[in-house]
Amino acid sequence: MVTTIPKPDQGGMSLHAGLAVLGGSLALFCSVGFMNAFGVFQQYYKENILQDMSESQISWIGSVSIFLVYAVAPITGILVDRIGPTALLIIGALGTLLAVFMTSLCTEYYQFFLAQAMLLGPSMALLTWPPIAVVSRLLPNNRGLALGVVVGGSSVGGVVWPVMLERLLNGSNLGFGWVMRIIGFTMLPLLAILCVTVVERPQPSESLATSTSESSEESASPLSAPLEDEKSRRVDISILKNKIFLLLALGFGFGYLGLFLPIFFISSYATARGVSTDMSFYLVSIVNAASLLGRVLPGYLADRYGHFNLCLLALVASAVTGFCWTSTTSLAGLIWWSLAYGFSSGAIIALQAACVGKIATYQTQGTAMGLFMGLVAVTTLVGAPIGGALLGKYGYTALAMFTGATLLTGAALVTMSRLLLNNRVLAVV
Repeated sequence: MVTTIPKPDQGGMSLHAGLAVLGGSLALFCSVGFMNAFGVFQQYYKENILQDMSESQISWIGSVSIFLVYAVAPITGILVDRIGPTALLIIGALGTLLAVFMTSLCTEYYQFFLAQAMLLGPSMALLTWPPIAVVSRLLPNNRGLALGVVVGGSSVGGVVWPVMLERLLNGSNLGFGWVMRIIGFTMLPLLAILCVTVVERPQPSESLATSTSESSEESASPLSAPLEDEKSRRVDISILKNKIFLLLALGFGFGYLGLFLPIFFISSYATARGVSTDMSFYLVSIVNAASLLGRVLPGYLADRYGHFNLCLLALVASAVTGFCWTSTTSLAGLIWWSLAYGFSSGAIIALQAACVGKIATYQTQGTAMGLFMGLVAVTTLVGAPIGGALLGKYGYTALAMFTGATLLTGAALVTMSRLLLNNRVLAVV
């Protein structure tokens, strides 16, 4: 039997699609949004639990976690196209809760690495990619805006989780263990809601038509059903031969080398410039608050003026802002810088899925997105440790130059991809 996939909503957003967008936002809130708070963990571990570890060593925890989110994406994308999102989301939710509660018991570096990287990363991959594939498939005419809202959930999480962690860790006597348990209990109802809202239901009329068609074909040719079953079992990875897709992935791969560095190190940079520890924690939330607007507004504009076009602007803007990182030394300057970088980097993260969706076919949205994220996984792994090593040896200026240079290189490669798709400079692509 071939699993039928419902047709996309051609007009306004249906209740089914709206619930999928809501559930997707909750999924990104609990997964990528929580990972966006790693800057708080980075500083807290360095000052309290893991004082004997270097910045680079601690950053491996967050870096490996992000890497696994991307590395598991190809498998997740293929599975969501074949079995649907529900089973993947349930497994991901249970794994995420287990990882958070196990982190609450950790005291040694290897324990944090196993719980917060090796377990949390794959679990959050199962929460992150299925909603993106489902929403991309359901709302092709409003893909930029819909995915902007979904991915915007990670920005809301990037605002809420750092503030929550900072207040609980530094403003209470609960201790690290109970703080993590509170995080887990907060996630529990949200994960339950997303598991029942991000679904793909076949349309009755389509299922009936498919059944009738299959019955007539079976009566006409006894060999037709086995041939169809064999065809349905094949995984379509032909997009890996698409030069546009490969250049796009290479461009984002370079960009991801530096994209997350400000999120990881903005708190420590602010502290080094004399900002209080309490305020430096909030800079992570400010970056993510601006990122929310950067994920929604450019997504809306991209549906009108082109997803590739807006993505290029976001990459260039992030590169310029990255180069200017260490020119800001006052608290006011750091706040404005965080707002600027958060907005531009948020647009990059939101529009990458829309660009991939523009290249992929309707039936392979999940597979294409998964393969894309798998290709850029390596750079998400090494970016933060490279940044930590640069910081330890050369200081924050080298870190800022590396951030800007990688994003600018990514912009150049994405430009090549966009011109292959349509070589007219002013075209809406």
